[in-house]
Amino acid sequence: MASSIVASARSACEQYVEWAPDDWSRREAKDMLDRGDETLLVARFGKRIAFGTAGLRAVMGAGTAAMNPLVILQTCQGLCQYGQEAIPNFKSRGVVIGFDGRHHSREFADLAAFVFMSQGVTVHLMRKMIPTPFVPFGVVQLRTAIGVMVTASHNPKQDNGFKVYWSNGAQIVPPHDSNIAAAIDNNLRPWMEYRGFTLDHQALAANDPTERLWTSYFQTISAPPYCNVSGDFPTPIKVTYTAMHGVGTAAVLAAFQSFRLPPPIQVAEQCTPDPEFSTVKYPNPEEGAGALALAMKAAESAGSRLILANDPDADRLAVAERTCDGNWRIFNGNEIAALFADWLWTCYLERNPKCDRSKAFMVASCVSSRYLEAMAAHEGFLFQDTLTGFKWLGNAIIDMEARDLTFLFAYEVEIGFLTGNMSYDKDGVRMAAVFAELANSLYRQHSTCTSRLEELYKKYGYFSMKASYFFCESRSVMDRIFDRLRAGDYRPHSSTSVKSVRDVTRGLDSSQPDGRSRLPAMPNDQMLTFAFADGTLVTLRNSGTEPKLKYYVECRDSSRAASDAKLAVMARYVIDEFIQPTVHGLAAPK
Repeated sequence: MASSIVASARSACEQYVEWAPDDWSRREAKDMLDRGDETLLVARFGKRIAFGTAGLRAVMGAGTAAMNPLVILQTCQGLCQYGQEAIPNFKSRGVVIGFDGRHHSREFADLAAFVFMSQGVTVHLMRKMIPTPFVPFGVVQLRTAIGVMVTASHNPKQDNGFKVYWSNGAQIVPPHDSNIAAAIDNNLRPWMEYRGFTLDHQALAANDPTERLWTSYFQTISAPPYCNVSGDFPTPIKVTYTAMHGVGTAAVLAAFQSFRLPPPIQVAEQCTPDPEFSTVKYPNPEEGAGALALAMKAAESAGSRLILANDPDADRLAVAERTCDGNWRIFNGNEIAALFADWLWTCYLERNPKCDRSKAFMVASCVSSRYLEAMAAHEGFLFQDTLTGFKWLGNAIIDMEARDLTFLFAYEVEIGFLTGNMSYDKDGVRMAAVFAELANSLYRQHSTCTSRLEELYKKYGYFSMKASYFFCESRSVMDRIFDRLRAGDYRPHSSTSVKSVRDVTRGLDSSQPDGRSRLPAMPNDQMLTFAFADGTLVTLRNSGTEPKLKYYVECRDSSRAASDAKLAVMARYVIDEFIQPTVHGLAAPK
């Protein structure tokens, strides 16, 4: 390892020891210096954690590349400076701050509050752990300048994060991310002595938004477009719920009450916050049967046929249904979205039988299924796709509402869903109650979620998707894979051919007359979409928050068997020819 790299990392570590406002991370940094572990020093201090549209997310510990109190205060200093430049009345409008149940989340939130308050910014700090959706809701309700949520969502227990919402209640998009990053870099030195800081609890109590937001949130969702049936179910179904060791339980119970539904059966081992995530290896309900094993056991014991699961910060929603043969079907994000879209569209038409269908719209990320697009073409409402990430979905909703269009539903395949405009980020709390209501409606009609899905696919077309990933720790390897694909260096498929390629990284799309992508160019990210002559769509991209190369393969055909068979062949082709994991040393998820 080059001596200059090690020397630079050592210098950064020494500066960290000088500036750190806390004891635990300063001791950890001192220990690194004393041990002289060059590999660890470079890993933690050889670069700075990047602030992007997803904010910050990394392992907790000492270091410029980790999540710790010094990084939090530096980030808040940069936010203070940029906020005052970009948002009128930034100080008086202030910031709403929430935190989840992870290690150090409360500590990071308190420090963030102190940094903002020390600069005269009004702070609305939640006094207890809260689901992430309450922060963007708070931005809209309180009309604050920004919102901050301390969470790493469904990441492993070692991680934490810092998520920023803009004054419109949506996550930040360019150029705010790069402008905030520049402001952080220009304000790394602590503005004051933060060690041993003491919060002004009297001022915080006066601006505590917790009860106000809690009450307003559940009053809002008790009516359309959220609650549409008002609990009118003579024999409501038993629903099993898990918070995945996170903060969703109290909110989901309150949401069910707002919908006048009986409380769900709780998975006792997972329904209180536990920063160790003791019963699961990965606290992500999207992982499937392994993550939902305890929920299935609890549901079977209680005679429940439906499982709803939040991730630890309760902004995502997973769904599973016990089928007639006694097995559990875990729905993927596209299948859940199809059920949501059907229910919300049906309810909207019942409330507005004479509506202009072309004035209503649904939104999905560009790696989600084309099912919504097909449904929109059939039903007459508008469909819009966006770049990946709910930051793009939320801002697209705001833009389209400004054109007097009516928002109905948005989703991304990674089990993030939204309806209504009380805020503009995915929400696993309100959507859990909405799904419970739609499931009750289906069961009252002697149907099931599984059978309704089959009816919908017969009507709009059968879509089969494989969405997965490989771990890719090296950015240079990631870039090499994408550069090879751009050059067309892969074996053609034996039965179909590439019809067009969209290169979001470079802002190009060969299917467009002018050759330009209709989605915004993202030069710092890798993303390619291949449209095949048989209708197959293949997208590859790097994850914005984890060291993963993600891929999405979707096929459409006239029957489930045909679309599934086509998908199996195409997915194998994409892995072997496009990704080549063995060649590049990429590990598949276990």
